[in-house]
Amino acid sequence: MQEMGAGMEKMMTDMHAPGYTGNPDVDFLAMMIPHHEGAVEMARLVLIHGTDPLIRKLAEDIIASQTSEIQTMKRRLKILSKQNDADPEGFPALGGTRGVKE
Repeated sequence: MQEMGAGMEKMMTDMHAPGYTGNPDVDFLAMMIPHHEGAVEMARLVLIHGTDPLIRKLAEDIIASQTSEIQTMKRRLKILSKQNDADPEGFPALGGTRGVKE
């Protein structure tokens, strides 16, 4: 499905957009947030287009669990980026746009 392919491409771009800070905690979160956001978007597409009840249930579970995890990771990344004097503009996961391709 073309929509899933586009979603995967965006996720990969967003995961690598900020570059690496050298702080494994910050880098982990900066990459995992778009990874989870991509999974949520793909799960939403399954709910729109999919028909298999077990896959639809899995998609619902992914949306619920990963949405919660995204919020947790964003909160922690915001704290860590302040502690490390990181520029939040560099993190697409926090709404930053540096390095993001349109």
